[in-house]
Amino acid sequence: MFPDLRQPLIKQLAESGAPRRHWHAADEDGGVWLFESVEGDGEHWAIRQVEIDARRSVHRYWWGLLQDDHGFLTDQPLEIWDLTEITEEAFEAVWAAGGPA
Repeated sequence: MFPDLRQPLIKQLAESGAPRRHWHAADEDGGVWLFESVEGDGEHWAIRQVEIDARRSVHRYWWGLLQDDHGFLTDQPLEIWDLTEITEEAFEAVWAAGGPA
């Protein structure tokens, strides 16, 4: 497996003091995605992501775990017009419920 070249950039964005926004999306199969984003170059980049699949399995991605056998932190800017903005508290509650990072 090759090293993921996104890690330094995602870590830099995550550790920056830039404002965060939080988003929710769902699919027709019962899956749910939550994102924490930071704006860079006029686009929103996910720095943390929670995926809850239809079986209610939780998968979390961030700069310390960019991918696993299930999936990966999105590598494209978020299309925020397809997402619903949520509160930081709502995102953090789901993130924390997913277990230790």
